Amino acid sequence: MEIGSFLEIVIFVTAILTVLLILLQTRGAAMGAGFGSSNELYTTRRGLEKSLFVTTIVTSVIFVVAILGLLIIPG
Repeated sequence: MEIGSFLEIVIFVTAILTVLLILLQTRGAAMGAGFGSSNELYTTRRGLEKSLFVTTIVTSVIFVVAILGLLIIPG
């Protein structure tokens, strides 16, 4: 397997994982939560919520690094 095709697979998988992880992090049950009518905007992340947040950051970094690697590799 060529490194370019491996990076393409990594990009595809991390893109899907990042989207799913972002969708799992929804806060507030209503649209009003984003406009200040909810008191949950400034809470501390704990437990599963913190793990999802950190995992999202890690998959996003892997995604960006894989794209940069694909751009650097000639061919």
